[in-house]
Amino acid sequence: MKIIIIGLGNFGLALALNLTETGNEVIGVDRQMEKVNLVKDQLAHVVCMDATNELAYQALPTKQADLTVVAIGENEGAAIITTAIVKKLCAGKVISRSLSPIHDTVLQAMGIDFIVHPEQEAAQKLTYKINLKNVIDNYKIDEHYSITEIKTPESFVGKTIGELNIRLNHHVNVITLLRIREKINFIGAPAKVKVIGVPTTNTRIEKDDIMVVFGLNEKIADLNNKK
Repeated sequence: MKIIIIGLGNFGLALALNLTETGNEVIGVDRQMEKVNLVKDQLAHVVCMDATNELAYQALPTKQADLTVVAIGENEGAAIITTAIVKKLCAGKVISRSLSPIHDTVLQAMGIDFIVHPEQEAAQKLTYKINLKNVIDNYKIDEHYSITEIKTPESFVGKTIGELNIRLNHHVNVITLLRIREKINFIGAPAKVKVIGVPTTNTRIEKDDIMVVFGLNEKIADLNNKK
């Protein structure tokens, strides 16, 4: 996809790099030249501009973009103005970061396709990880069900999915296994890359595998506590 990300702070930058790594053509936008210079060699294109100035959008392929993300996080007024301009000019879907409940209301009134709350969502995930010490990551489906990454119990290592019969014995579904390999990221630091395998009954679990499971939260918690 061709994606425009406006605002290259911590959230916007991480999103831009992750989307680029997963095969998307990302155009990054920020009003600060130092942020633009930081990623000019990592993204398909970068633009330094004031996103609250409608005339500046002539430098962006607004009609060709499949998705535009307003990731501005330090100025609620600028974020709202930018979102209004993006909604007017961009042909594709629009995702906007919200900074407050009032901001939510304004974005909903604009008809924004998807509203994100990165700090709140990160805090919820961190809370879950702290409460369940072996949890790597978690995606909440609703109040009762989640998709969760957990460290494989030691007693599972060396056994197959079929031998463990996890669905019957633990009442959760194993969606996939993640095996970790090391590579060097764009700033020269080691980064962990998840190599995904689709498990069958014959898939054998290895040491340090991460299990991605779906089920009731209490059942996932029970499995997470297994040695």
